[in-house]
Amino acid sequence: MITEKSRKIKEERLNIRTTRERKALIARAAAKESKNLSDFVLENALSAAEAIIGDDANFSLDKTQWKLFVTALDSPPRDIPSLRKLLTGPDVFNAK
Repeated sequence: MITEKSRKIKEERLNIRTTRERKALIARAAAKESKNLSDFVLENALSAAEAIIGDDANFSLDKTQWKLFVTALDSPPRDIPSLRKLLTGPDVFNAK
């Protein structure tokens, strides 16, 4: 979320190139929200970035999916011989 403190210190510059038509469309939307072009673009880019990053940390499951998920977490790991061999055998850096 954008805070007052984050508005005060602006040390970095973000440059983008676009077409005249796209810039005009963004400028119209910014004007409609009574914002300058830079603030409009930055605020919307930050909102989109937070939503995308937030998807990495949060997910929802219905009751059935949740029970399956918890069961999988609580279960002991499966023994996969080929994986065990790969992880315990010599690697490319130590092979002789």
